[in-house]
Amino acid sequence: MTYAKTDEAIAKLSPEQYRVTRQNGTERPFTGEHNDNKSPGIYVDVVSGEPLFASADKFDSGCGWPSFTKPIVHANVAELPDRSHGMIRTEVRSRHGDSHLGHVFPDGPRDRGELRYCINSASLRFIPRAEMDAKGYGQFINQVEDI
Repeated sequence: MTYAKTDEAIAKLSPEQYRVTRQNGTERPFTGEHNDNKSPGIYVDVVSGEPLFASADKFDSGCGWPSFTKPIVHANVAELPDRSHGMIRTEVRSRHGDSHLGHVFPDGPRDRGELRYCINSASLRFIPRAEMDAKGYGQFINQVEDI
């Protein structure tokens, strides 16, 4: 499967999705549609469709945004220095869609690598496990579990 940022995909974004993905915005905590999702499946970039995170790596960090311990495909995630807002952080972007996803912090679960990928729901589209094969994501089913 090929993943790319297209004008058509960008035109379909809601105003909030556009603000977050294209203008490096951040949704308000505890407001994103995926924050409380506990269903098995994967999360893909809302622009390109590239696979980003698996439900098996999602955890409740209490921060108000979906949190993951690692990307499903490391090559699909770019980590860049972010010195905005008077802070030093590491921004997370999708490699093919160039979407702003959120930030990664070194305060995740100790037993799972100590990383917390804090991601905006507006940057993600959820693919339930039952639809993964039909939508071309079957190769990632082994990385999804019931949670």
